[in-house]
Amino acid sequence: MSSNSAFLKEMGITEWTSRDVIPETSQLIVSAEASSPQSVNAVKDTLAPTEPKDRVTSGIWWFYGNKPQGEADLLFQNIIRVLGLTPEEWSWKNPAEKLNPEQLPQDGTPIVALAFGGSAAQKLSGERDGLPELRETVLAINADGVEDLPLIATFELNHLLGRPKDKALFWQDLLLAKSVIQNI
Repeated sequence: MSSNSAFLKEMGITEWTSRDVIPETSQLIVSAEASSPQSVNAVKDTLAPTEPKDRVTSGIWWFYGNKPQGEADLLFQNIIRVLGLTPEEWSWKNPAEKLNPEQLPQDGTPIVALAFGGSAAQKLSGERDGLPELRETVLAINADGVEDLPLIATFELNHLLGRPKDKALFWQDLLLAKSVIQNI
């Protein structure tokens, strides 16, 4: 691990790599291509991505706010895809509904909550500050019998559609939430 990677990891910043990068095993394919077609297929089969039989989830994501519709729903589906979440790993919640401890997973699976909009974040955390002050901070859901459930405040999806410049800030909020759930 390089010293830059160590510094980034210490700050909670995840390094990303392109999915399109060809692994160094490409030399193996080239040398196999010089042999028989059967060996080429054997190499390709060993390099083919396989789906793990028992997928281990990294945690559960709860999204609070107005359920998206239309273009906002398309944006949300892209967010789910980018995060790599399965339907079992996320759900929409209404910020007005009271959170009961029975709703928490009994197996200790980590949870992170993302509040879309200042009013949802205020309602869930009990804070009075506006969204600009609540963003970039790990808040906690304020509910009886529930301790240390992390909450990240971010923009409403319709706001992002109207102000695309804020998508970079939204991406920072997602990275913060991802970092929080990885470190629980």
